[in-house]
Amino acid sequence: MRIISLIASSTEIVCALGMEEFLVGRSHECDFPRTVTSLPVCTAPKFRVAASSAEIDRQVKAILEDALSVYRVDAILLSALEPTHIITQTQCEVCAVSLRDVEQAVKTFVGSRPQIISLQPNGLADVWSDIERVAEGLGIPERGHELVTHLRARMASIEHRSQALPERPTVACLEWIDPLMASGNWMPDLVRMAGGRNLFGEPDRHSPRLEWAEVVAADPDVILILPCGFDIPRTRQELPVLMRRPEWSGLRAMRMNRTYLLDGNQYFNRPGPRLAESLEILAEIFHSEAFSFGHKEAGWQRL
Repeated sequence: MRIISLIASSTEIVCALGMEEFLVGRSHECDFPRTVTSLPVCTAPKFRVAASSAEIDRQVKAILEDALSVYRVDAILLSALEPTHIITQTQCEVCAVSLRDVEQAVKTFVGSRPQIISLQPNGLADVWSDIERVAEGLGIPERGHELVTHLRARMASIEHRSQALPERPTVACLEWIDPLMASGNWMPDLVRMAGGRNLFGEPDRHSPRLEWAEVVAADPDVILILPCGFDIPRTRQELPVLMRRPEWSGLRAMRMNRTYLLDGNQYFNRPGPRLAESLEILAEIFHSEAFSFGHKEAGWQRL
């Protein structure tokens, strides 16, 4: 078996299923566990990843308006690696290499026709289904069931404890800074499970645009800043965009020192096994008196 994973989350799924030894290629974003970084890189972005959030948004929109893919797939390398399985996704053409990209690349292959496993994690339940889909495709369905059972039990324990706590802070999750976007998909469920009340974005739906006036009007107890694909230092670089807003310092979350920077790249934006750690991070932030998992500084920091 020879597996190429073209999504960071699916690489983590493959490894959590105990199949890392069969990985032969990865995407440019696959970096966990660290041992996978030695694998050949089969993709690259067409936009400048070091640009500001506003410039990234502009570049991506321009590419998509021309009906082009946001990523390059190295079809020659893919073919040379002789994969038996390629894992991709159909959830978001902006977030990762899409099924269309992979199908076009595979058309150029001579000889082998690998099995393409395509994931579509729109919500939390889909993440569990995707883990089992990968396990099924790799011929180890029982491992998929065991992993899902374990992760759901970990998260259910946190949810059970959080629901017994008296405070349920209102929460604004900012998944992009310029333009402003709220978190959707699995994030509203994670906020609820951690003992918060999500203000913007709906479960199982893509992240929506958010008007600044909506944030000011809601005046959340907690603000979480977790731009898609950004780690904490990268997110700090973007903070002036928010801090220039005249109402920023007067928001309740700022006055009460409850604004946080989260590592969206490693945790919240990857629909895989580490959503369990993502829930732990939220529980630590919302209810520090009841939860302590050791994620502070690495997974989240107070602004």
